[in-house]
Amino acid sequence: MELTEQTLEHYRLHADVCRVLTDPKRLMLLDALRAGERSVGDLALAIGVALPNASQHLAVLRTAGLIEGRRIGTTVVYRLAEPAIADACDIISAIVARRLGRAVLPAAERATNASIHAIQG
Repeated sequence: MELTEQTLEHYRLHADVCRVLTDPKRLMLLDALRAGERSVGDLALAIGVALPNASQHLAVLRTAGLIEGRRIGTTVVYRLAEPAIADACDIISAIVARRLGRAVLPAAERATNASIHAIQG
């Protein structure tokens, strides 16, 4: 198979998106955004991190084009820019669950467990 410049660029962009998804906190943020728009403060609380840390991770996700933010007064709320990313995360979650010999957790339960773990850890 001959690789064209367009094909190589496709794989480069694919790798860039995958790199963004290598951080557990970013995965938790994506899970928390499944239900719709949420503020930075709400997201930080949902995943159990400090506001500045949540903002840093949101910036990475936003730069990658996976989320979008909009200002409502002084508050910035975020939403999934690529809702299909949740499906991709579900596929990986199912693989992980099989490897662990467990049932796949619903997104809401994964986010809750992550918050509890963050608080305890």
